[in-house]
Amino acid sequence: MVSFIEINEINYRAVCGLKVSKEQESFVAPPISILARAYAKRKANAKALAIGNGDKIIGVVLFLEMTEEPACYTIEQFLIDEKYQNQGFGKKALKLVMELLEKERKYEVVEICVKKTATQALKVYQDFGFSDTGYTDPNEPDSFILGYRFSSS
Repeated sequence: MVSFIEINEINYRAVCGLKVSKEQESFVAPPISILARAYAKRKANAKALAIGNGDKIIGVVLFLEMTEEPACYTIEQFLIDEKYQNQGFGKKALKLVMELLEKERKYEVVEICVKKTATQALKVYQDFGFSDTGYTDPNEPDSFILGYRFSSS
């Protein structure tokens, strides 16, 4: 069962040991960098969570709040270890992230920056309901900015 596991002084090494394939290394930061970003961006309410399958850590996600307009949540990093890819864990973990953010619901939109060549990741996000915002980040011209709007309640 996929769930979130708080990262702590006992399990952070398991998070740091996560790996992606060589081809994916240009798409996602190393886990140690993800943890450092979460710390550095804590004023933006950055949160890194381990993704677990039972008690086994299989991934990590980093999300935060973008308060400048248009204010939204952003998923900065999303990593499933290469041994656990193509088994549905990424889709299940994305659903959990979105449920968590929707429950909190400070913002109506969640954005994610995805490299145009990361076709597998693009498919996962688009299948979930993310779509191209039409915005190109000048710092990431080779990427799509995808957005997801929570439904009206």
